Amino acid sequence: MSMKHLLFALVFGFAFASCGGAGTDSGEAGSAADSTATEETVTEEEPKEDKSTRKSPPRTAEGEIGSATVTVSYGSPSVRGRTIFGDLIPYGNIWRTGANEATTITVSEEVMVEGEALPAGTYALFTIPGEDAWTVIFNKEAEQWGAYDYDESMDALRVEVAPEALEENAEMLEFEVGSDRVTMRWADVAVPFKVSTVE
Repeated sequence: MSMKHLLFALVFGFAFASCGGAGTDSGEAGSAADSTATEETVTEEEPKEDKSTRKSPPRTAEGEIGSATVTVSYGSPSVRGRTIFGDLIPYGNIWRTGANEATTITVSEEVMVEGEALPAGTYALFTIPGEDAWTVIFNKEAEQWGAYDYDESMDALRVEVAPEALEENAEMLEFEVGSDRVTMRWADVAVPFKVSTVE
């Protein structure tokens, strides 16, 4: 091979290697950039709480009263040997009627509660316990924690009912939607309020 041909081969080989190397560098830089962009755009979500593991787990009571569907959602605390009403839950104070978030009640259509009209909707269900009478409150601000931000001006309805003594204590708070009433039971007390559909 002449010196001319050898020099040509060397120059051609060097040029080819240089082009291949540039392509490889470009590809790796692109992959790195894509990887970085992906990492920057992925955001970590807060892990959702498993509410079923709470000491007062969430429960739901639902039923039909006339043509209306009535649903009560609440946190269900346990007695655990404590004196509940008049002690843990003082008489005369506003109570969330459950645990954790405020208890809510949803009525699919307008109903009568103890003879008073309550429009369709979802309400926070508060109570004021008493030895001889309880006030049951339907508050328009359904989503709230406990009764800390309770605003009386947002009440849609208040009714007064008589508590009943339970023959057998209810260890965990429970609601029942019957054919003509909703009843809360906890410890040694039941608190029913009558519900009917509008004629």
